[in-house]
Amino acid sequence: MVGQAADGFLSIRHLVKEFVSDDGGTFRAVDDISLDIRKGEIFALLGPSGCGKTSLLRMLGGFDLPTSGSIILGGQDLAQLAPFERPINMMFQSYALFPHLSVWDNIAFGLKREGLPKDVVAERVEAMLKLVQLGKFAQRKPHQMSGGQQQRVALARSLAKQPKLLLLDEPLGALDKKLREETQIELVNIIESVGVTCVMVTHDQEEAMTMASRIGIMSEGSILQVGTPNEIYETPTSRFVADFIGNVNLMDGTLAVDEASHVEIQCDDVRHWVGHGITGHEGMPVTVALRPEKIRISPRPPVPGEEDLAPAPLNQVKGKIKDMVYFGSDTLYHLQMPSGAILKVSQSNTERHPDDHLTWDDEAYAWWTPSAHVVLTQ
Repeated sequence: MVGQAADGFLSIRHLVKEFVSDDGGTFRAVDDISLDIRKGEIFALLGPSGCGKTSLLRMLGGFDLPTSGSIILGGQDLAQLAPFERPINMMFQSYALFPHLSVWDNIAFGLKREGLPKDVVAERVEAMLKLVQLGKFAQRKPHQMSGGQQQRVALARSLAKQPKLLLLDEPLGALDKKLREETQIELVNIIESVGVTCVMVTHDQEEAMTMASRIGIMSEGSILQVGTPNEIYETPTSRFVADFIGNVNLMDGTLAVDEASHVEIQCDDVRHWVGHGITGHEGMPVTVALRPEKIRISPRPPVPGEEDLAPAPLNQVKGKIKDMVYFGSDTLYHLQMPSGAILKVSQSNTERHPDDHLTWDDEAYAWWTPSAHVVLTQ
């Protein structure tokens, strides 16, 4: 079962959501998903627009009822309960703060509606203001605060009711890039200090990789892979996941040598030597996934014996620099191989004035180690 965990605090079982289409038929936005989420973790649902991640989040929050399946939180099935009956709070991308209320009253709003005693409300609000470090802004209105500060007010309001589960819908989507990067770690620290279990939806890969303890990659209503950010990036299980997360070179080829210790894969421009066996057979079609930062590039060919090289001429190719993009910390090269296909190579700029500087139309050699690639069979 995708995402099965022995200590699931939130257990989703065979969840299905069907909608009626314009032509009178039905389509499945969420297609038989089963998933376990551990207590206290931050779990990210990541995928392209229309993949079903928001529909899944809305079912967790009770805003949409599932066509079938169960949502069990701490032993209680919530699938058919209304939002106000669930021990869950949701923070929306727009923050949905009340513009006419102060920060203090925004945080207190849900607590007052529950009819809690005034001293309990005050204690909770003050604790939340301290948690998000906004105590001195308690009497300000939302429009008098920055986007990042408004985001923290919305988080404080969501946490004030002490939910068992916190749902975040594109939590940093309203912030500019620089502020979003600064806020990611801050948001994680606040959530972890409270200990609340969190499910977030995002289309931003960097946001998911930075904030989540585990990620579920979604496509067409299904979860294709669940894992830690490192597992998702370094060991994708399908072509879709490899291509969706980060930058990658995907090369189709044929399994030419199939040994327990290594395999060789023949592609159009290069023969790959992979330093481990796979489950397969000679002649089967496979795809080699190779991240640009795993590749070395130089105006000179690699020297045998100087590093962990495959037997020459495997895992290396000669080509011409057709394009390059300077990012400051690294440079992305587009190396045109003999067939005309492009190999993307990312090289860290560790020196200000390197001796082996490459530029447009230069001939260059690219190579990589036997452990650099992932072989995909689906």
